[in-house]
Amino acid sequence: MEIRHFRYFLGVARHGHFTRAAEQLGIAPATLSRQIQDMEKELGVLLFQRSQRAVRLTAAGEALRVEAEQAVRQFDAAQLGAQRAARGESGRIELGYVASAAYSGTLQQQVSRFAQAHPGVRLNIREAPMVELPALVRDGLLDLAYVRSPMELPDGLEAIPLQEEGFVLALPTASRLNELRQIPAARLAEHTFILPEQISGTLEVAAQGGFTPRLGPQPGSLVAVITLVSLGQGVAVVPESVVQRINLPQVRYRALDDCRASSWLSLLHRRFEKAPAVLRYIEGVRQDAR
Repeated sequence: MEIRHFRYFLGVARHGHFTRAAEQLGIAPATLSRQIQDMEKELGVLLFQRSQRAVRLTAAGEALRVEAEQAVRQFDAAQLGAQRAARGESGRIELGYVASAAYSGTLQQQVSRFAQAHPGVRLNIREAPMVELPALVRDGLLDLAYVRSPMELPDGLEAIPLQEEGFVLALPTASRLNELRQIPAARLAEHTFILPEQISGTLEVAAQGGFTPRLGPQPGSLVAVITLVSLGQGVAVVPESVVQRINLPQVRYRALDDCRASSWLSLLHRRFEKAPAVLRYIEGVRQDAR
């Protein structure tokens, strides 16, 4: 038997009449009667007691009705679930990010917009070290990742450029650099740089100042970087968004007078992504970036 046989059976059971059931099902009464007879023959039981005016379920028919209704509901649910998944309306997305994506607000805005538009898609979101994120996406352990560019990408990955921002200098409040009205990059030559995960800003500042930077520890998160600055361990070149998000004692943020370095957030994804839900997220981000 096929699922259509259960639908035919339930139609007759609901209407108690072959002709009315056939009209509702969109088939000929003779065809419907033959399909029910085939079911009875295959099962080896009588499903309906027939009369000239109506048909009624037998005990066997009553028992089948319960199971048939459940089978049809499950089939319809499975069919709908497959269709929704194919349209990207359900499924799961594994999403990674670096902290600066959260500090800038980009992560919250784009995740919130997608979640509201696609409530059937489950988003699993976690922070990870930026150096690990490209490989996690490439290897399928993450579907998408917010990183800070510029950065080299493995083969098979693409990056959608998003919000661009400049850099500021994080200084211990006791630093004599704070006595200057303006801080040219060249004045940083003798200082130790605490390194964030994205070091392009540090290297660019040193290049514009004409010196080789003295590289200190790279503790990981931006909070860890600013903490070492607050402890007098060095200075740090960090994204501008940190100024409003990380406020620790004994730290002052200053602009760099002659530095035009910048970085930008990017969304990493696999070049030949096929998962419909992930493709919907990517398209939403592309539209947001235009």
